Parts: sequence; C-alpha cells; structure tokens
Amino acid sequence: MADPSSYRPKPGQIPDSPGVYKFRDEHRRVIYVGKAKSLRQRLANYFQPLTSLHPRTATMVTTAASVEWTVVSTEVEALQLEYSWIKEYDPRFNVKYRDDKSYPYLAVTMNEEFPRVQVLRGHKKKGVRYFGPYAHAWAIRETVDLMLRVFPVRTCSAGVFRNAASAGRPCLLGYIGKCSAPCVGRVTPEEHRELAEEFSDFMAGRTGTYIRRLEKQMMLAAEDMEYERAGRLRDDIEALRRAMEKSAVVLADATDADLIALAEDELEAAVQIFHVRGGRVRGQRGWVTDKVEAVDTAGLVEHAIQQLYGEESGDTVPKEVLVPALPEDVGAVTAWLSGRRGSNVSLRIPQRGDKKDLMETVARNAQQALVLHKTKRASDLTTRSRALEEIAEALDLDSAPLRIECFDISHLQGDDVVASMVVFEDGLPRKSEYRRFQIKGRVGDTQVWHGEGQDDVRSMHEVISRRFRRYLLEKEQTGEWDPEGVVEDPEESGRPKRFAYPPQLVVVDGGQPQVAAARRALDELGITDIAVCGLAKRLEEVWLPGDDDPVVLPRSSEGLYLLQRVRDTAHDFAIRYQRSKRTKRIRTSPLDDVPGLGETRKQSLIKHFGSVKRLRQATIEQICEVPGMGRKTAEAVVVALAQAAPAGPAVNMATGEIMDDDGGGTA
Repeated sequence: MADPSSYRPKPGQIPDSPGVYKFRDEHRRVIYVGKAKSLRQRLANYFQPLTSLHPRTATMVTTAASVEWTVVSTEVEALQLEYSWIKEYDPRFNVKYRDDKSYPYLAVTMNEEFPRVQVLRGHKKKGVRYFGPYAHAWAIRETVDLMLRVFPVRTCSAGVFRNAASAGRPCLLGYIGKCSAPCVGRVTPEEHRELAEEFSDFMAGRTGTYIRRLEKQMMLAAEDMEYERAGRLRDDIEALRRAMEKSAVVLADATDADLIALAEDELEAAVQIFHVRGGRVRGQRGWVTDKVEAVDTAGLVEHAIQQLYGEESGDTVPKEVLVPALPEDVGAVTAWLSGRRGSNVSLRIPQRGDKKDLMETVARNAQQALVLHKTKRASDLTTRSRALEEIAEALDLDSAPLRIECFDISHLQGDDVVASMVVFEDGLPRKSEYRRFQIKGRVGDTQVWHGEGQDDVRSMHEVISRRFRRYLLEKEQTGEWDPEGVVEDPEESGRPKRFAYPPQLVVVDGGQPQVAAARRALDELGITDIAVCGLAKRLEEVWLPGDDDPVVLPRSSEGLYLLQRVRDTAHDFAIRYQRSKRTKRIRTSPLDDVPGLGETRKQSLIKHFGSVKRLRQATIEQICEVPGMGRKTAEAVVVALAQAAPAGPAVNMATGEIMDDDGGGTA
C-alpha cells in the first residue's frame, strides 16, 4: 500500500486551470481518470489525511503510485478528454455503465439500393436508421408484422432477394401483400425507397399524418362504392393503431426526449433510460454498476450521459435530456451534448406535469432493477468471496488471489501442440486477457525439444517461461524495473498490455510434474512472489510445488469449485485453438505453396479442371489456357503438384473403397 505523500506533487507544480488527471499504480496502469475546473483545487483534495477521505477514495490513492495531468482550454474539452481516456484505459476505480445484454433495435438499411427492415444488435452502422432499443426481439417483429400491411418494405436477406430475382417470382410475403416485391420489379427502386422513408417517419413518431390520410382515402373509396378497397384501408388503419398501442402515448406529439433515473445505495447504482420519440416511449434500457469511486447522484448522472452519448451523433442525441440531478459542470455537459447533436440540447430536471410523472415511472423501474439485481447477486458475491478466502487458506497465501491465471496444454497425439492462458479477476473471467500460445519447443534461444510426442511437462515449462519473460520485459519497459534508469514516456505507457500485470496465483492443468515445471520456470526467471498450484483431473487434487501429498479440498468447497471452473475454462479454450489449427492444416492444398498464386487463380484452376487430380494430369500448355495464368506460374504449379503427389490411393475406412480426388470410389 503506497503512501500518497510519496508521490504528492510539490506546491506550485499543479496549474490552476481546467484539465484532466490520471492516477497510475505501481505497474504504470491507469487506475482512475478525472476532470476538474481547477486541477490545483481538485488534486489537493486527494492528498488530505486518509481518515478524512471517503473509504473508496482512500483505497484509490493508496493503490496509486503517481499522478499526472493534462491542461485543456475549456471544460468541454476536459469532458471530451475524460471520456476518451476512460474508454482507452478502462480504469478500475471509475464508474462504468455496461449493458447487461445487447439490446435489439429495429433498423432500416437506407444505405442499400432496396432498404430492408430487420432486427439488429451491437454497433450502429452508418446509413442505417435505428428505432428502439426494445426489450425483446419478438416485440419488434410483432410491430413490423402489423406495419407491413401499410408499408410493404423488404424484410428478406440478401440471399433470398437474389434467389427470388433470379427465379423471377417473389417469396411468400410478396404473394400475401406484406412485401412490395422489388426483387421482381413490381415497384421501382425509387418507389420502394419512398415506402421505406414513410415506414421510418411513422416509427419516428409522425403517425397522425398517415392515419388521417388513410381515413380520407377510406371515406372516398366508400363514397365511390369501392367497398373492398375501403375494407382493406379500414384494416390498414386498425393495424397501424395496434402498432401504436404497443408504445403508450405519454407526452405531447412533438416531445423528443430521453429520461434518465437512478436508484442507488452505498455499494451499487442502477440506471434506467426511457427513450421518448414523437411523444411515445420507443425504447427502454438499463444498467447496474458498482460504485467503485466516491460519487454522488450528480456524478452518476454525468457518467451515464457520457456512456449513453459518447458514440452518438445527430438525431440519435435527443432534443431534451431529463435527469434527477444536474451534473456539477452542467454548462459543459450541455455544450458537449449540443455539439454531438449539432443543435441545442436541453439538460434539466422535470419540475411538474406529464414529464415529472413519467420520470417517477422511470425511477420506479430503476428501483425495481436494483432490487432484482441485488437479489440475484447477493449469494454470488458472497460465494465468490468465500471461494477466494478458501483458496488462500488452503494454499497458505498471504491474501486472497484476486487475479488467477490458469494454463493448459492441448494436442492430438503429439501434433498441433498449443497452450491456453485464461484470467479470472475477483472470481470472474476476464476474457479480454485470455491468450493462446503455439508451442515451439524452445525456451529463449535454446532448443529444448522438437515439439513431437506427448510432453506436457516441457510444454508447460515453455509457456510459463514465455508468459513471464514477457511480463519482466514489459515491467522493464514501463520503468518499474529498469537497470539503466531510463523511464519510458508516461504517455506511451499505462495502456493495457498483453502481459503487463502479474497474478497472485498460477494454476496449471495437471499434477505434480506440471506444477514442478511451472515453479522451475518462475524460479529460473527470478520470480518468487507468485504462488503456483495444479489441479489434477482424476481425483480433483490440488498439488503444490515440492509437496509429496496433495491438498484435498472438500467436495462441497466453493474454493474447489472456483479452481475447477478456472481449469475447465482453460481446457476448453485450449481445445478450441488446437482444433482450429488442425482444421486449418487439414484444409491446406499443394497449391498454397505456389509463389504468386492467389486465392482467385487457385479457384479458377480447380473450376477449369474440376479437381486437383485432373489438374495434376494437365500439361503446362493446358494450364496456360486458364485465364490469368502465365507460363512461369504454370510451371510452378506443375512442380508443386509433382512434389506433393500422394504416395498411394486413399481408402474409405467405412466401406473399404479406394477414393480418387473427385470424392468418388471404385471397387
């Protein structure tokens, strides 16, 4: 635990200007990012006596080993830079709102010649209009099914569209009137795009125009005694009204706003957002986050706004953002939002009327989400903490292993030998730091073995050596340990690196021999402060280096369950990598080694001759007849195929037939 006074800047060093600051730990990892109107006043607050600081702030400053800052011109620039650094460094002491799932959106692909209506998740694409988010994909499909009666826009995939166009007849939706069938030319591209625009306008909340227009058309059809057409229009109006009912009318038609509400306690906070467009609730989403920093409601609101709109622009940023508390720098946040939208955005607390009533509804949703989250997570938090404590006690560790790395070796009868490394932090998998290794049979510059045979022990020694050699190298590069006394530019360090952070515990999949190999690899590198253990599959015994007898944890032990989960995760990750390598090797072709022969010309050769066997029988002149093939390349193809000629015919082991290269068989 560091003493904050050891890295406190000297008086007068900190400028009295707006800026952004970051705290780093002993490994040069950025652990907290903040902004301030006055860097001098804000940073001075962190270097008070620890007893006067909030417990979370005290934890952060004692974990940190240095502090840096960057001066900016305005508070808006500080807000932008703070968001960029939080996104880049992912600091552990900053509040981060993360979706508990990928919410589905209703999307209209206006960037295509024939726009398509579909359900999309994930990152938003340029040229696509999005509506939502929705809680469930089926809710989108129900709405779309109702609206296709009036706006028969294409919903099929590119493959279905091409097949219908080549066959000259539409799919079922085209026959029943729920698609205008642009694939067969029933409407022009311009007419279909107009339909898509009308669909989008209706979804954006401009509903009254279309309802009134259809009602007028229905009345005219009835006056002209076109009763069938009037009946169809009546059904269309009813379908649109049912679609509208799925989003309750809550505010005036022109209202375009997002309402953000919070529910919080000392440890966690839940945020709920209602997206209101055209006076209707068009989507809802929510998150729950740990309060890892000392932050009040206004600070949580500011973090939520950054998370919501940091990647948005244009109309996706609403005209109004209604919140339960205003951020400290409300002017800067409002200016930032207006810049992202391209026009003025109002950021305020609703005081009366329908908007205040709806805000109370959003707040009730946030409170329910927090209660539900706590109900689900209470036992989980307790279980993980107990598991880590049991592991620490069983392995005689000084403290609970908050970071665990597990290694596993995988191969198929000695071929395609690979290794995996998985990382668990606080008892949860950290997938972004998983790593895969291809075993080379080398340690440093010395060849230890040839990579053949089932030598898991040597493979384990190699992968542990490689992983922690990289750790020492990056430790030296970041200046934490530098025999020459040269420290890297801090702006170039602090970003998450592949092997920059050491674990408290290394787990290997195996018994006493694998554990001994891992411990020997660490000792050879001079690393003595990392514990090692192994988990043998046969009896689920925990082995420690140098012990003749295993540590046997009770079958009901949460610590044993966590070690099993870590080991099984590493095993599955290694197997997937090994299988992918084997599949890639099996799919290789003799043509892969021909210099200058790309994938397109390889396909042309196979298409022209029909199979590798017939290509092998072809002459240089015949190969030159293939478009794009020169004589030099043709000669290289002949040489490559001659060198890779099979030693004998392949045999189908199920039937006993001799197989040729065409996949057929002869008796």
